[in-house]
Amino acid sequence: MTTASALVAELSGCASTAYTYVRDDAGATYFKVPSAWRKVDQGSLDGKLFGDPQSETVRSQKRLTWTVGFDAHATPSADHLLVPGSIAEDRPFVMAKVQTLTPAQRDDASLNTLRNSSGLPVAVSEEARQQFESLATSPFKGFEVLSDQVLPMRDGVRGIRTVFNYRLLGGPVQTFDETAYLSADGSHVSTLLIRCTAACYKQRAKEIDLVARSFKIRRVTS
Repeated sequence: MTTASALVAELSGCASTAYTYVRDDAGATYFKVPSAWRKVDQGSLDGKLFGDPQSETVRSQKRLTWTVGFDAHATPSADHLLVPGSIAEDRPFVMAKVQTLTPAQRDDASLNTLRNSSGLPVAVSEEARQQFESLATSPFKGFEVLSDQVLPMRDGVRGIRTVFNYRLLGGPVQTFDETAYLSADGSHVSTLLIRCTAACYKQRAKEIDLVARSFKIRRVTS
């Protein structure tokens, strides 16, 4: 899986469209976002997700992962992945990624793997959760699960949708809407994560739900 830019297709025959349609390089993972949401700089997003691009470990991770981000803020920025541009004027941010699993990761894949696939600690032990809450230096506080669904299996594809709250870096309570799928052959995990402050999420719940529901994968076999 490469980390090339997302293939974005506009509906043909229209002067303007309501949505931007996005798919990964393999064409197996796809979703749509409102056309007003803008694609963020790919290098900046990868820096937030993977870290130092000079690291060989990071390079290996990037070779196995496709990513893209869209921001509804007037000034799109990868910084808004976890941190609001401003509390009063926060807008939804959506990040999608498709990860090729290693043989060891395939063997260990589970629904909890999907819940943790965004990189945020969602399905963790009670001991780990207590550590997050008790350490002053931990950025993760106030975890709350709002909903957790195991999606119906289709063509061998397993999936979850989990909505949860976190207070990150001492900021406001933020709501994360995560949908993740494990491909039928167990080779890839596709994840969509939408972030907004809790107040923003409530105000724009229908819009966010539409984006989340549009996230699908076709059956992929080796």
